Amino acid sequence: MHRSYIFLAEGFEEIEALTVVDVMRRAGMDIKTVSITDSKEVAGAHGITVKSDLTFKEADFGGSEWLILPGGMPGSTNLASFEALCDLLKVHKGKIAAICAAPAVVLAPLGLLKDKEATCYPGFESQAKEHGAIMRDSPVIALKELITANGPSAALRFALAIVANSLGESAAQQVGGGMLFYPKTMNFYF
Repeated sequence: MHRSYIFLAEGFEEIEALTVVDVMRRAGMDIKTVSITDSKEVAGAHGITVKSDLTFKEADFGGSEWLILPGGMPGSTNLASFEALCDLLKVHKGKIAAICAAPAVVLAPLGLLKDKEATCYPGFESQAKEHGAIMRDSPVIALKELITANGPSAALRFALAIVANSLGESAAQQVGGGMLFYPKTMNFYF
């Protein structure tokens, strides 16, 4: 299993970022938090400061499995304005996941949602549609190489969809069950 990375920008949505890290680590997946600033400490949208594992400059993204973008404002716009991350997303050969405003604000303008089904935080759909995305009103849309979600309440489903994609539905069921999340099937995100 290859390492995955979740990117933290000033103003990121804390529940979306930290839920993903927690769930992926519970599943035994290798995920690192990456600050896009020069400091490892990054303040979230609700005043929670998180110490990231790495700064963008310290990370080696070669062969990474997932590149993950939490939403939040101005976190999503800060991710979108960080050119090195945008360049990385455009050439990444693995999988990409984004939640909340990030699908529309970061991925769509890069052409990464063109002709693909996706979801995002309500009110941002038009931005994604301008770039050819097929927007759906769903908590999570899980495609083979792309997972998107609509916001904080979908954070656990979003994280479990990533686990299911990488390790299979039974692994996601096991992790979700251990967290007292009891869906009859992990297919709730389709």
